[in-house]
Amino acid sequence: MSDVEVKRLDEQGRLIIPKRWRKVLKGDRVVMRLKESSIEIEPMPPELTKFFDSVDVDVKSDLSDWHSVRRELWRRADEVRRQ
Repeated sequence: MSDVEVKRLDEQGRLIIPKRWRKVLKGDRVVMRLKESSIEIEPMPPELTKFFDSVDVDVKSDLSDWHSVRRELWRRADEVRRQ
């Protein structure tokens, strides 16, 4: 099933997601990715802190820099999804 909406961005670049689409989301946060000439919008995954100590991951990032660790984990998740 495919649902299509044509929308305009407002002067500040904001986009309103239709209410019936927002109902599908669990929560109010989304992840947006720029892929070539398109934008992907997905529901935000659950808080990663819930999964601390539940899985071992070999990361090269400095663990004191959470932002770099998170970026590395997102890159790896993208790689796994593409396989």
